[in-house]
This record gives sequence, structure tokens and C-alpha cells, in this order.
Amino acid sequence: MFTPDIFNFMKPKNELEKQGEWLETHPYVPDELWVKCPSCKNMLLTSDLEDNMKVCSKCGHHFRINARYRINITVDDGTFEEMDSELTSKNILDFPDYSQKLQKAKISSCENESVICGTAEIDRSRTVICVMDSSFMMGSMGTVTGEKITRAFEYATENSLPVIVFAVSGGARMQEGILSLMQMAKTSGAVKRHSDKGLLYITVLTDPTTGGVTASFAMEGDIILSEPKALIGFAGPRVIEQTIRQKLPKDFQTAEFVLEKGFIDAVVSRKDMKKTLSELLKLHEKEGNR
Repeated sequence: MFTPDIFNFMKPKNELEKQGEWLETHPYVPDELWVKCPSCKNMLLTSDLEDNMKVCSKCGHHFRINARYRINITVDDGTFEEMDSELTSKNILDFPDYSQKLQKAKISSCENESVICGTAEIDRSRTVICVMDSSFMMGSMGTVTGEKITRAFEYATENSLPVIVFAVSGGARMQEGILSLMQMAKTSGAVKRHSDKGLLYITVLTDPTTGGVTASFAMEGDIILSEPKALIGFAGPRVIEQTIRQKLPKDFQTAEFVLEKGFIDAVVSRKDMKKTLSELLKLHEKEGNR
């Protein structure tokens, strides 16, 4: 019996029809709707990630966040008052291409500098808060960064307020040479004067906190907290391995590793950070009233 091949009578499919068939088996998901976790490699819905304070719901990986976002999830709504927002870095040493890099950093981060300072309330406890921003030249510490942090400590000292610093940095800003290194001593002096008045200073180390920032104000807090898995150290592990010619442990310089060695006081998840800071501030207030 003759059976006609009906497919010979079908019109060849055009590109739109072919694309439609492909989409039926390969649904299109816009890039902005999902993000891949760099730790566990799972795909996460952007909306779910936002709802979870940008922490992976699968493995607990803490994504890097900018300073404004961190302030919003840490302080009471409407209480943050920024200080010295007009201060901005300049190419003091006429370092090649530094002016262009500064401009690019300002555009990409929408900030004037790598730190935002101001006053705020956390569960109605008033404090001075400084939050470094990795999106501005990897949170590097230049002269203006040091100046803003120093002024924040001086204001806190004059007004008998505690200070909370969220640190994230690749270290001193090499384009400003010795002037950036001087900020280590400058900020440390301000911390000392604040401490001499018996005031509380809390630091929160986030990924990464390295270089001159680690060697100065970031490690001078009365209480030192850290987010999970944050890289904390002075020199990087590769430099250390090349110097001592030994293989370092796999988790070397992570928050959990330095906690075990007594380098920090506690590792606190982002969702618990505000509550922890609130309890510490209120405990200090009660101690101060005795």
C-alpha cells in the first residue's frame, strides 16, 4: 500500500518558527532574573537573593554588597545622616592615569570615595557608623578615606558616641604613595583618643579586609566581628607562600580560621548582624550608666 510522505508537502520552516520550537524546550530567562553563586554554583533568583540580604540560600555564601545597601539593612529607617559627603580624592602626586581611574570609580560606584560616614540609630541606639565600599577602587584607603574616618572618630569622641566600622579593602591606595600609608597612623591616633575617653568601638570585617586597613583601624576595635568566610589578613596567601616557601592550609585567612586563632571575637551572619550590634550597643549603654 502506498503511504504518502506528508512531510514532503510541508513548507520549510522559517527562522522564527525554528526559534519558537527551541524556546519551548529551552525557556528564555533574562540575565537580570538570576545569578550564579560563586561558591556552590547554584542558580539563584535575583528577587530571592535580595530578600535574603544577598546571601545564598543554598550554601550561605555572602555576596559583596555596596555601602548604601549595607547601611539600609543595618540602621533604623530614616536615621542615617551622612557626614563629609563632599570630600573627594584628587591626583595629588600626578600619578599616571589616576585621575581617570578616580572618575571611573565615581561613576561605577555612584560615590565620591571608598567610605561613607555618618550618624545613625540601631534599634534606637545612636552611633557613628563608617562603611567602606568595595565598588570604589576595591575599598582602597587614600587620604580622603583616612580623613573621613578620622573625622568620624573625632565627632564620636566629642559627642561621647560609640563607633561601628564595616571594613572592606584591598589595602592602602598605591596611587597616593606615602600619603595613603600615613592614614594608618592618622586613623589609629583617632581610635586611641576615642578609646581614652572610654567609648565603644566595634569593627565588622567583610570580604576582603586586607593590607593597611587590617594593619590599622580595622583590627583596633574593642569588639571585632566578621561575616562568614571573609578573607582577612595583611599580605595575600600567595605572597606568604612565596615568602615562607610552605603550603598554607586550605581555609587560611578565612574568618573561621582567624577566629580559631583568636584574631577576631565572633563570626556573625548578615541576617543576625543588626541584632548583634544592637545588643552590644545596649550592653555598653547599661555599663556606662552604672
